[in-house]
Amino acid sequence: MTAELKQKTVVVSTIEEIKKITEAFRGGTLGLVPTMGYLHNGHINLIKQSLKKCDHTVVSIFINPRQFSSGEDLDIYPSNLAGDIEKLESIGVDVLFYPNRDTIYPEGFKTNIQVDGITQHLCGKSRPELFKGVATIVLKLFNIVRPQHAFFGEKDWQQLAVIETMTRDLNIDVKIHRAPLIREPDGLAMSSRNSNLSTGERKKALSLSRSLNDSKEKVKKGITSSKQLRQNIKSIITAESGTQIDYISICDPISLEEKEEVKGRTLIALAVKIGPARLIDNCIIGD
Repeated sequence: MTAELKQKTVVVSTIEEIKKITEAFRGGTLGLVPTMGYLHNGHINLIKQSLKKCDHTVVSIFINPRQFSSGEDLDIYPSNLAGDIEKLESIGVDVLFYPNRDTIYPEGFKTNIQVDGITQHLCGKSRPELFKGVATIVLKLFNIVRPQHAFFGEKDWQQLAVIETMTRDLNIDVKIHRAPLIREPDGLAMSSRNSNLSTGERKKALSLSRSLNDSKEKVKKGITSSKQLRQNIKSIITAESGTQIDYISICDPISLEEKEEVKGRTLIALAVKIGPARLIDNCIIGD
């Protein structure tokens, strides 16, 4: 029996190349899945959605320096291009756009995209460059690839809200698709940064999902005070030595403004530093 042939994923690194290829796709629908690489099953889920929805799919890999502040983990962000290409070919992705920094941000680049309001909460408080960098690179990718559809995961809830807001406010003709957060079998939210955790640190990281599950159970039992829920979450996470909480937010899932009490649909979002990795996790509770 002959082995099943994998589809060859075309890898391009210049804007001229990707524009030429995507121009040839104009007779059908084109989906874009922007990533920073080191692909995991969360990414694969997004890509499969695009493959199912669209006639053609472009995946981008670009570790975007403009969304990292000084002292963050840009220099140790994991990468494995050969492994990523193998995964893309195994599921039939048409094209990988893999530009370098000078291609995306040539000498003299001076433009940033700023989304106000929702960027003042959650990660925006402690990572001041993050969402300017996210909005700028995503808009550049939209302009370069010109997809009709783009796919993002709800693990990065605030990032997704920023992209949706920018797309709406600037009348960008791209439909944004959401995909649920994907977890490891033990409950850890899938993230490329998980690879930077030691065995012991990874065990400590399970406190995030454990605290979210505990909050769900407490709300079911009628405990709806945000203050009390935050205290419970904090006690679960800080019981693990070496965990540093950035924030515990119990907020409106659209405005991201804090709630004093869980009434209606509510987002619980966490950011915690464990070892070299800053991890985020979230869940929706309420109606």
